[in-house]
Order: sequence, then structure tokens, then C-alpha cells
Amino acid sequence: MDIIKHIASVPLFEGLSEKQQEELAMIVTDQVYKRGQSIFSEGDEGRGFYVVITGKVKIFKLSFEGKEQILHLFGPGEPFAEVAVFTGQHFPASAEAVEESRVFFFPRDSFVDLIKRNTSIALSMLAVLSLRLQRFTHLIDDLSLKEVPGRLSAYLIYLSEQEGGAIDLELTITKSQLASLLGTIPETLSRIFNKMSKQGYIKMEGPRIKIIDREGLINLAEAGGRL
Repeated sequence: MDIIKHIASVPLFEGLSEKQQEELAMIVTDQVYKRGQSIFSEGDEGRGFYVVITGKVKIFKLSFEGKEQILHLFGPGEPFAEVAVFTGQHFPASAEAVEESRVFFFPRDSFVDLIKRNTSIALSMLAVLSLRLQRFTHLIDDLSLKEVPGRLSAYLIYLSEQEGGAIDLELTITKSQLASLLGTIPETLSRIFNKMSKQGYIKMEGPRIKIIDREGLINLAEAGGRL
């Protein structure tokens, strides 16, 4: 019953009947990963996809020099590695638990059988993948076209919108992880935070950030991000 309850709360599975939820529960593998534990590595066979139930998971790639670039951060209710369901190919990036995380794993073959009988699941997955592609496109634009202040401003606005326009935010990842997500280094990120605080865009108290000048942040994000 606990598994079915969690499945019902996942946006990807909204609108499914109780019977369909029970069918999903029959194929799921309930897994718990400790902080820093690998879920899969780039190049591993894509045997299925995952949904975060509790905790946080990062998707990342490593350069030849060992530099980490975080591509996505996923929290409760969010699926990841779902491309494997449609392609059956190897994972193009690695996944690791940022904190202790409970994750549901759905094996590809069993899930595809369910999709054939329940097309509403396939439509939900396509919607999620479309939004994921849109976010990934924005990430590429930010990394290639904007300075670090612009990338940080865009991220803070994104966090605010996720909280319904809130101006009081709390970073749920370390500054080192945030630096990796934004394609910079922690030292540069700290300098940008200090500059933005001194110029009145934000106010910082540890992991908490208060947006003081929302319009200013939006302008920084849209103009390329030079302070």
C-alpha cells in the first residue's frame, strides 16, 4: 500500500486508475541510496528508469580531466533516465544520490508492456520529456551565452518561480554543487554572490537567500549577466 500511495503522488502517473497503479506497483523495485552513492554510471545499460520518492539525485558528466558538470538535479516525484524506456540504449550520463534518497526503479521491458496497454502513461511521459528538453535547452543557452552572474540570476528566478514567486529561498544543494550546475567553480560563485549582495540584488544568510531586486535579477539573466 505504501508503494501504491507513492506512485499515485507522482505527477507522471496522474490520472491512472487504481488498477493501473497496482500494476505499476507489481513491477517496481524500491531502492534506497546513501549520500554520495552511485545509482548508475555513464555507459551503463539503460535497463529502465527511476523516480525519486525522497531525497535528491544529480545527473552529471565528467570531463577527461575529472571536472564534473551537473546537468540536472531531481527531487521527490521527478523521474530520471526515462529516455532508456524508449531507446534501450546506454545511459549518456551518471546519476548519484546527493543525500540519502529513496528511489523507485521501473524495468524497461515490464514498463513497455504496461505502456502498450495504457497509452495514457506514454502520453504523460512524452509531456515530461518535452519539459525536460526545454529545460536542457535553456541550460545550454545559459552555459554558452551568459556570464556567471546571468546564469546565477536565472537559477534564482527559477527557484523563486518553483516556490510560487517567493522571495525567501533556501539552497538545498551545496555551493560546490551549484557551481557545477552553473558551469563555474566555487570561488567564482562566492565572488558573484558577494557582488550581488553588495549591489542590492539579494541578501544572504547562510543557505538562505532573500531576493531584494527581482527585476534587476531578471534583467541580469536576460541581458547576459555582467555585473
